Amino acid sequence: MFDLQSDYTPQGDQQQAIDKLMKSLNAGNRHQALWGVTGSGKTFTMANLIQGMGKPTLIMSHNKTLAAQLYSEFKNFFPNNAVEYFVSYFDYFQPEAYIPRTDTFIEKDSAINEEIERMRLSTMGSLISRKDVIVIASVSCIYGLGSPEDYANMMLPLKVGDEMSRDQFLEELVNLLFERNDIEFGRGKFRVRGDVVEIRPANLEETAIRVEFFGDEIDRISEIDSFTGKKRGEMDKYLFLPAKQFVTDPQKMKKAIVTIRQEMKKRVAEFESQGKLIEAQRIRMRTEYDIEMMQEMGFCQGIENYSRHVTGRAPGARPYTLLDFFPDDYLLLADESHATIPQVGGMYEGDKSRKSTLVEHGFRLPSALDNRPLRFEEYMQMTQQRVYVSATPGPFELTNCRPDNKKYIPWVKGEMSANMAIRLLKEKVKPSESIQPLDEFDVDSRGSTLIVEQIIRPTGLLDPILTMKPLKGQIDATIELCKDRVEKNERVLVTTLTKKTAEQLSEYLLGVGLKVRYIHSDIDAIERVEILRQLRAAEFDILVGINLLREGLDLPEVSLVCILDADNEGFLRNETSLVQTAGRAARHEKGECVLFCDKITDSIRELLDITEYRRARQIEYNEKHGITPKSVIRAIQKSLSSDEGMKNTAQQVNQSMVAESEEAFNTMEVLAELELDMREAAGKLEFERAGHLRDQISALKEKAGLAEKATPAKVKKKKVDYRNL
Repeated sequence: MFDLQSDYTPQGDQQQAIDKLMKSLNAGNRHQALWGVTGSGKTFTMANLIQGMGKPTLIMSHNKTLAAQLYSEFKNFFPNNAVEYFVSYFDYFQPEAYIPRTDTFIEKDSAINEEIERMRLSTMGSLISRKDVIVIASVSCIYGLGSPEDYANMMLPLKVGDEMSRDQFLEELVNLLFERNDIEFGRGKFRVRGDVVEIRPANLEETAIRVEFFGDEIDRISEIDSFTGKKRGEMDKYLFLPAKQFVTDPQKMKKAIVTIRQEMKKRVAEFESQGKLIEAQRIRMRTEYDIEMMQEMGFCQGIENYSRHVTGRAPGARPYTLLDFFPDDYLLLADESHATIPQVGGMYEGDKSRKSTLVEHGFRLPSALDNRPLRFEEYMQMTQQRVYVSATPGPFELTNCRPDNKKYIPWVKGEMSANMAIRLLKEKVKPSESIQPLDEFDVDSRGSTLIVEQIIRPTGLLDPILTMKPLKGQIDATIELCKDRVEKNERVLVTTLTKKTAEQLSEYLLGVGLKVRYIHSDIDAIERVEILRQLRAAEFDILVGINLLREGLDLPEVSLVCILDADNEGFLRNETSLVQTAGRAARHEKGECVLFCDKITDSIRELLDITEYRRARQIEYNEKHGITPKSVIRAIQKSLSSDEGMKNTAQQVNQSMVAESEEAFNTMEVLAELELDMREAAGKLEFERAGHLRDQISALKEKAGLAEKATPAKVKKKKVDYRNL
């Protein structure tokens, strides 16, 4: 069912990982983990699993940026299948909340990204209408959504020759929450010209559907360009999907209005009996207004808070989510599971705390509490077979991947109980001299689940060498290490514990003649991207940071990572952080990680044990197959100011700043071209580039006197000096 397109085949130990995971999945196991080192090709292994299993697949990631990266990669791997992207469609979201202490109500405020909303609708449509679907999603997939049954029942199939009057068709479109607009032909809109109706489906990009009538019969269905109206071709039939995510049958909506009003009256009576007259009046006015909107429009702002009534669920029942749109037998891949799984587990309580206050003070009915994310146990019940993918699996994965209460610790020989394994790890067990080959540990006859390692990189690169140095004189030692690497035209990462330390250290290193920059959360996201690009391009040699030098950074030129105060046990120096940070040097053949410490903490011991075990396996494999490790070679991303889309305006716009004289070019033409590039970048999910282009547009408008005047309601954004980028 899935057609994997790739110019290369599994290499290193990718094939054994694929085979073992396939065997475990086919045995019906619910838990399995892919323990893959940085740079070992975990994404390609995941793609092979999807092709081999042939099941609809959900890939979960813990943030939008990594989800977008995965979406791009899987679109290339599976061009002939439905690869969908499902994340929160808010560019900005401020949930409604109430602060009793100051009597402050914060109104819900949001800015919806229309492109991401389209992709969410496309995801729902694909899951309803086909099976070869791969969905890359964030934690947004466990939040409330409309009923899949209602969504499927509301779809409108249309066929040439069907008997249907134009007015009947328009009524059906309105029931699907399409809006008539003969002037602005946006997504989810339709326009009417005599016997011709043109509809712009909310799940398509630049495509509209033209339906022509002959009397009370559908005469022709055509696909047209939504901007030019040019006809692209004809079709015999078409399936119209609802224009919004929350849709329901009109009869269900009528029943819902009755039950909402009943709950409102009961709640008002409760408040009045307690002498809370303000709360009683507040909930009555708000609910009556929402009911009126639902009666007239079939929709209201915040309709999701009435989802229990609209879908007919019992009080306390779990909400419908994207997981309900999947068939019963689907595959879940949790990418960076050490971060994704805890994130799923933390959503429910935070949402409940905020909404309980709203309910208590009459801003929402108690049924609003049933519009919530899934509880963790509900999430587990709705996901059947799971593969946890991470370079540093967390306690949940390590505990659950052996339901027979046995655990495989790769640097400790043999099998043992989970409790014993954890205890031995805490007692700093050293690697055994005889390392158990992975082939000896396999799925047993009962099909017990396992953790599969993938530690051989296709390039033959080894895990970085670990070196420990004393805390005393760590700054002077760092300087000497940096100078040595700079002379070899290599790059260095230095991690500190605080922002102030990162800034002070950068200033000190500059004072001794080194080219250095710092990076932390106060640096604008777009500027961070440019800083990393400059590091790779050797515009400076040393980057000092805190916690931004971990997952997701691909810096092949970095050969040295220095971890200051490595024995300061805590979030920034736990096992996961140390393994991930050290992995930043794993793409260079001379990779080394230096830990400055006076004692060996549990986290450092675990890092040493894991690294020693992996290097032994990697060296053995390279010697056996005659592989010479080679550094990863990857093209350096061009600066956004020299991007292809900016070439035509490069003479007028110097380093993203507007030229002093506007005689050489037409300002409006440049703005139009930049906006076109920005929308194109957003459509390709190149968010960093789109954001940079957005700021260029703002700078140009401000210089030309076209910028909007600031209002108190608008948040003042930090200005970026583009001349330094």
